[in-house]
Amino acid sequence: MSKLLTLRTAVELIGHEAIVREWYKDSVGVGTWGVGVTNASGHEVDRYKDAPTSIKRVLDVYIWLLREVYIPPVLKAFADFDLNEHQFAAAVSFHYNTGRIHNTAWVGMVKKGQRAAARQFLTTHYLNKGTLQSRRNAEAALFFDGKWEHEDGMVSVFPVRKPSYQPNFSAGVRVDIRKDMAEAMA
Repeated sequence: MSKLLTLRTAVELIGHEAIVREWYKDSVGVGTWGVGVTNASGHEVDRYKDAPTSIKRVLDVYIWLLREVYIPPVLKAFADFDLNEHQFAAAVSFHYNTGRIHNTAWVGMVKKGQRAAARQFLTTHYLNKGTLQSRRNAEAALFFDGKWEHEDGMVSVFPVRKPSYQPNFSAGVRVDIRKDMAEAMA
C-alpha cells in the first residue's frame, strides 16, 4: 500500500476536492471539514466549527483516512489486478468521493479487460445531477490515459462564509501543499 500512496497521488486527489480549514455545510447540508471529511469517516469534524486549523492538520487527518479507511477497499476491489500509480490514484479518488469502489460496475469491467465499457460507465454514473461530471471525466482520463491534472502541487483552499457555513468559493486561494503533504506522509 505505501508504495502506491505517493505524494503525487495524495496531491492529485486533493486537486479533485479542495481544502476548507474549518467546519462547513456541504452541498446537502452535512457538516464537513478539511478535504471533504464528514463524521461518517470516523473522524469527528464538529470540533472544527468556528475553529480553523492549519493545512498541516488537515493533511495529517487526510493521510490517516486514506491509509485506514479509503485505500484498503480499493486494494481489495482490485485484488487480482496490478494497478499502476495513475490507476490507483484514480480509483482512490473515485472511492474517496463516492464510497462505492466495492460495488461499482466499472471495476469489474476493468478487471475483465473491458476498458471502453469501464470508461463509459465511470464517466456516466455517480454524477450527482451533473455536478461531478468533470471529476468523473478527470478520474477516467487519469485511470485510462495516465493524465495527471495537479502535478504542480497547487490546490484550492477556501474560507467559510458565516452565518451560512458555506465555503466561500469566490475567496479561495491556490496553495502549494507538496512540502506539508510530504511531512504528513512521513
